[in-house]
Amino acid sequence: MQKRKAFTLIEVLVSIALLGIILVPLFSVVDMMRKSNTHILKALKSSQEVTKASKVLFLDILSSDGTLEIKKDEFTRLCIDETKNSLYNLPVAKVCWVVLKKKNTLVRIEGYGYKLPLKSEDKVEVDSVMEDIDLFDVYQQKDKVLVFLRQQGKEPISFMLQGITSPVLRILADGTKIMKDGRKILPDGTQIFKDGSKILPNGTIVPAPKHKARSKVKTAVPNGNPIKTQGGSTKPVSQP
Repeated sequence: MQKRKAFTLIEVLVSIALLGIILVPLFSVVDMMRKSNTHILKALKSSQEVTKASKVLFLDILSSDGTLEIKKDEFTRLCIDETKNSLYNLPVAKVCWVVLKKKNTLVRIEGYGYKLPLKSEDKVEVDSVMEDIDLFDVYQQKDKVLVFLRQQGKEPISFMLQGITSPVLRILADGTKIMKDGRKILPDGTQIFKDGSKILPNGTIVPAPKHKARSKVKTAVPNGNPIKTQGGSTKPVSQP
């Protein structure tokens, strides 16, 4: 049987050189793919954040009582007096969407009975939604609400809602709001319902007062005189 010759030193060196030539561009391709995947994942995450934020904002307005406070500055400041789209299990919540100056961060503030700017004793939840906001505008005309939202370098997102009307029937001289559903909202934010139950500014629910049922009382008068029932009718009383 013929013996195989071993590799010479020159052949080994040539093989190593060829392998080096091949591996250098291969590593470059792998590094490029890694950076590309990182960029794609970052873009996907950013897109998901924008989509999630627009969905929450959409539901905040859709589930609101129609009372929107819109203030224009460099960015719109939107406050929704009452919405049922609570992320913290409140029966109703006041929600504000504000763009902070730090990194142009869009935040969502949820609580009850608070006013901006916030005070240290206010019990609210502040969620940072996204950074690098360069467009946040909200417009309301009659029952229509139009929203524009854009993150720097991204395509803008816009949506419109219809049928968003104010539930306020009239406002009294002291600032109390009479609502179309019969509620009263005091200037301090306390809600009083038709049945007498209340929601205090801190979110505490006060049940309606219990009314005692009146029993019909009949008074008998001796000697056959008639008695008067609670309804006002009379009937004779028989002698024993």
